[in-house]
Amino acid sequence: MLQWLTDSELGQMAFTLLVSMVPVVELRGGVPFGVALGLGPTEALVAGILGNMIPIPFIVVYIRRILQWLRRRFPKLGNLVSRLERKAHLKGRRVSKYKYLGLFIFVAIPLPGTGAWTGALAAAFLDMPLRRAVPSILCGVITAGLIMTFLTHAVTAVVT
Repeated sequence: MLQWLTDSELGQMAFTLLVSMVPVVELRGGVPFGVALGLGPTEALVAGILGNMIPIPFIVVYIRRILQWLRRRFPKLGNLVSRLERKAHLKGRRVSKYKYLGLFIFVAIPLPGTGAWTGALAAAFLDMPLRRAVPSILCGVITAGLIMTFLTHAVTAVVT
């Protein structure tokens, strides 16, 4: 039934887009995944960028309300929510010094603990306006995507 996700280019792009939407994996895993499925580097990059960016405006706008709701509705999740907020504040300190340039750099570096999701959390907790935060995050995602595409291509060239 879901075989179309791996058998057609459109399906492979959709699958790569979905993988790139997942927190932690994001575009850093989505681009190599797309190439491994059989997409060309450009197609994997485009699908990865789109997938990574889809949740970002929602995170920036709604994450604080969602975390408050979780804390009220499920008190046992309070520790987890507090840890997530602390992480966002710690990452936000690094970003806040340089504002939008800092946000761009933070998202652009393809290392664990960085990325669009964490950048969006930091932007939300720093009360950055959506119209200013999203372009910084997008530029960071594009830069990280280009780095990941280059690394994926380099590794594939060495392996084959």
